[in-house]
Amino acid sequence: MEQIVTLILDSGRSGLDMGLYILLPIMVVMLALMKLLDAKGVLSWISNLLAPVSRIFGIPGLGIFAMLKLLFVSFIAPLATFALMDKNGTSRRYIAATLAMVLAMSQANATFPLSAVGLNLGVTLLTSIVGGLAAAAITFYLLTRHISDPETSDQVVERVTDDKKTVIQILGEGGKEGMKIVLDMLPMLILAIFLVNVLKVTGAIDLISSIIAPALALIGLSEATVLPLVTKFIAGGTAFMGVTIDLMNQGVITANELNRMAGFATNPLDVVGVAVFAAAGKRVGQVVRFAVYGALCGMLIRGVLHLLIF
Repeated sequence: MEQIVTLILDSGRSGLDMGLYILLPIMVVMLALMKLLDAKGVLSWISNLLAPVSRIFGIPGLGIFAMLKLLFVSFIAPLATFALMDKNGTSRRYIAATLAMVLAMSQANATFPLSAVGLNLGVTLLTSIVGGLAAAAITFYLLTRHISDPETSDQVVERVTDDKKTVIQILGEGGKEGMKIVLDMLPMLILAIFLVNVLKVTGAIDLISSIIAPALALIGLSEATVLPLVTKFIAGGTAFMGVTIDLMNQGVITANELNRMAGFATNPLDVVGVAVFAAAGKRVGQVVRFAVYGALCGMLIRGVLHLLIF
């Protein structure tokens, strides 16, 4: 019983550290800026300008922002975009397609640090875009074709603003919305970390390693890659990055193995990532399962490309 309590406390501290010192500042600033750009009509103008092209893949104009934030900021940065899409009446099919794209693409907080130890950043970004667009198209045209939002689907993004509000007031409201999103995601974040700790203590990860190691060997990955891969899909991309860099510094994993893993592992498609994005809004949560299915297809495409290239 004492060990369980210790695991709970450790998981709580880790979850709060990530939520309060990483997610909260990013969300407050990003959502405040997004709120200001939306109030000034900038987002609606850009979204409507890009919409004819991006919608070919089932991605609304705002989805382009989500893509860029993921690729060049961090996995958490697109949350502000999804919160805005949830509130401004974007069709759930577009939300699902955009979420599938994000879940299948590379996250900057993992790819940029890994590029310092041998990850081919150019190839990773290219396969990321290919896999992300494929995931979005599959989700939009196949997985969510039964979903209909006639009151909002395919409408242009309209500017919704209150001219009586000052810039400071708008920024303040956006910051408060960012805080609410982080507080809503904290329970799932702590539970996900607790699950990882339980699996470590019970030896489940060692068991998983013994089971999947033969399959990984068929695609040219050593048994040493099991730990970072299992860690990634349970604890997230940041945990994967930390474990992988440590193993590479020890000479256990080669740069070629890192690049072969990257197509499957450098994305937010894991327990933590899905839990975080599901908390972005009610309508986002309604289409998470479709987005996950589409993202799995995109991740598979990326993974195969990396195996062929490397």
